[in-house]
Order: sequence, then structure tokens, then C-alpha cells
Amino acid sequence: MKKENSNNSKSIVLIIVCIIILILAVIGVSYAAVFYSKVGEKVNRVTTGTMTMSYSETTNGINLTNAYPMTDEVGRSLNEENQYFDFTVNASMGGNVIINYVITATKEADSTLPDNAVKVYLTSMNSGNESQVLEPTKISDLQVTSLNREGAPNGQFILLNSNFNKTESRNYRLRMWVASDYVLPNVSQTYKLRVNVYGNVAV
Repeated sequence: MKKENSNNSKSIVLIIVCIIILILAVIGVSYAAVFYSKVGEKVNRVTTGTMTMSYSETTNGINLTNAYPMTDEVGRSLNEENQYFDFTVNASMGGNVIINYVITATKEADSTLPDNAVKVYLTSMNSGNESQVLEPTKISDLQVTSLNREGAPNGQFILLNSNFNKTESRNYRLRMWVASDYVLPNVSQTYKLRVNVYGNVAV
């Protein structure tokens, strides 16, 4: 009787040991599979890229001083010195990557015209052709940055959201004028915008 009990005890212990070994083996295989997939993702994702902004003026902005109201038709065709602001956004790419970018504008603190008195018009100046990017729009009607994925600070006026998928330079021209429906007061009025560009690698 004692021998049978001893054999039964040994069998039970052996079964328990086998079950524990099986559980450890399953856990080990599962962990190895998860770890491998994470390593694989990291190794296979190569993302590099840089972006810069350059401009032809001494400062990255455009000013209005004692300007008179004008129609959109006239504003679109402004081509005299100091009536427009040209700038370039450059991307240098490496690997299979997309760079999202946003062009923004910020009003200088000494501006005296209200946002609803001023219109902006952005065009693309590539391959010798000028094409509309942003139709004539009052500053007050522009969207502003908020938790922007391209890294722009909150509260900046958005002129354009776009992206690069190759090394490239894009030329832009910004025009600004006093809206035709704004009644100028009998005092000197100014409005100054500073143009910025922000970008991040798309994820």
C-alpha cells in the first residue's frame, strides 16, 4: 500500500513538473516572438530629413504703412517693390520619408490695423509660373495653429499646410493689402507680418 502511494506521489510530482516546464516554454516562445517584432520595426524604419526656409529680404516679413483699401483684383497683381514678399522652403531628404510642413504668419506687436482690415494672398512661384495657394483672405478668417503636428507654436496664422516626399525647393510669394470694405481712420495705420515655416517627419 505504501509503495503504491509512493508511486502515485511520484507520478503527481512528475506531472506537475512537466506542466511547469510546458508553461515556461510557452511563455519563453511568446516573449521571443514579441521582442523580435519590436526589434524588426525599429531596424526597418529609417527616417531622416531636414528642412530650411530662406528669403530674399533682410527680414522674413511684409509691412503695410498708410496703405489705402483696394479690391482683390488689384491686390492680386501687386508687383512693385515692397508690395510682396518672396521666400523659399527647401527640403533635403534621406531615405523613404515624408516631411509635413506648415507656413505661418505672426502679427508684430506694433501693428495698429485690426486683423479684419487686412487681406493676404499666397502664390507658388515654381517653374516660371505663378499659381494661387491661398486665395485673398482676411487675417481674421485664417485658421490658427493649435497642437500643430508640425511643431508650430499655438496661435499663429496658417497660410499653408503641405508636405515634401523628395529633395526639393519651393518658391512662394506673399502679398498683403487693406481690404476694400475697411474704412480708414484719419490716423497713420500699420500692419506687419512675420512669416515662419515649421516641419516634422511624418509618422
